[in-house]
Amino acid sequence: MKIKFIGGSGTVTGSKTLIESNGVRILVDCGLFQGLKALRELNWEPLPILPSTIDYVLLTHGHLDHCGWLPRLVAQGFAGKIYCTSPTKAVAQLVLLDSAKIQEEEADKANKEYYSKHEKAEPLYTVVQAKNVLPFFKVIQPNLSIVVANNITAVFSIAGHIIGACSITLTLEGKTLIFSGDIGRDDDVLMFPPTKPSKADYIFLESTYGNRLHPDLDVKKELETYINSTIDQNGTVIIPGFAVERAQSIMYLLWELKTEGRIPKIPYILDTPMGASVLDIFLENMQWHKLSANDCHEMFKMFRIVSEFDQTMRIIEDPQPKVIIAASGMVTGGRVLSYFEKYIGIKKTTVIIVGYQAEGTRGRKLLDGADEIKIYGKYYPVKAKITQIEGMSAHGDQEDLVNWLSALKNNPKCIYLVHGENLPAEELRIKIQDRYGFKCTVPFMGSEIEI
Repeated sequence: MKIKFIGGSGTVTGSKTLIESNGVRILVDCGLFQGLKALRELNWEPLPILPSTIDYVLLTHGHLDHCGWLPRLVAQGFAGKIYCTSPTKAVAQLVLLDSAKIQEEEADKANKEYYSKHEKAEPLYTVVQAKNVLPFFKVIQPNLSIVVANNITAVFSIAGHIIGACSITLTLEGKTLIFSGDIGRDDDVLMFPPTKPSKADYIFLESTYGNRLHPDLDVKKELETYINSTIDQNGTVIIPGFAVERAQSIMYLLWELKTEGRIPKIPYILDTPMGASVLDIFLENMQWHKLSANDCHEMFKMFRIVSEFDQTMRIIEDPQPKVIIAASGMVTGGRVLSYFEKYIGIKKTTVIIVGYQAEGTRGRKLLDGADEIKIYGKYYPVKAKITQIEGMSAHGDQEDLVNWLSALKNNPKCIYLVHGENLPAEELRIKIQDRYGFKCTVPFMGSEIEI
């Protein structure tokens, strides 16, 4: 059996792990690279194997860095099955169509305004290509063993993180391999705690927050303080948020604060082309989260849901104080950029960063104190107040990741730390070895192991 780390090693994006066993090829996740230009350029490169020779894709969840390259995979010849949970299929469909729409819009804008370095800017994939992925999805139930191919079985187990997210246990050639996907938090506002594995020969564990502990702070109090102080100055609050789950966590906390009378009656806006479809996913998958149907409806009623870009432009030009949640969460693209063009240079604006910011993203640059950021070929001075609420990440921290291994009844032969930048992964490796004595290694992107 061979395992190849095509993406998501040494970085938190572009997750792709290839398993080859007895003539069967399985790809776990098929994510988009984001952040550093050198990584983003990999999205245009072919895979080291022909997509037509891949038999199956197993999808841990529907975030772009785990499913966003699927349209390219299908366009280049993949014709197998994409196994995932029902909410993941729904989320991935929204995310892929949203991604394609944004790419088409940005390519069109680059061509009209002549800021592309290419003779003609092209989208990585089109809306039509994103739609072509949908027939390949095959929905499975969590916690049930499915036969993927001869003598290869898979079990999807709850991972928390976002709705539908799972870890995947593969049994093949008499060995048990576990792919963690993204591990959620034990105390998440909306999601249930991740299921801990009890037995594994090899584990492929994410390490996003491998060197960080989430601070034990009152997140609602922080939100309340930032919003009230900004609105008191007649300013605007912008929260870059991943449109699925993180946005709903923020919405839930804002709804609680407003219900408790702790934040003012101003416009609260969720701006995403996905629109109210996200609410439908939550309502159709009640067993996957902690909210009641009534809570879902009441929470969404508080927000103006914006899906069309002309609505976005009207909101941008409206001078009244407001709170805006807009994707993307790492400020790599999407509607949030249009708000930044108007508001990032205004001192009364507050930007609240709530999720992980990958290396090379605008979100990371803002946290690092950038004086200016580049948007659509132009530089904008940063005069807004940039703040961060660390306690709102959908990823488990170092303690959550280490604790996820605590129910193992055997010593795995090796734990491979993926989906993390090098320093966090290395610190997590040391922590796991010190606590459990497990063999742990950080693979290089493009490397291959034989089991």
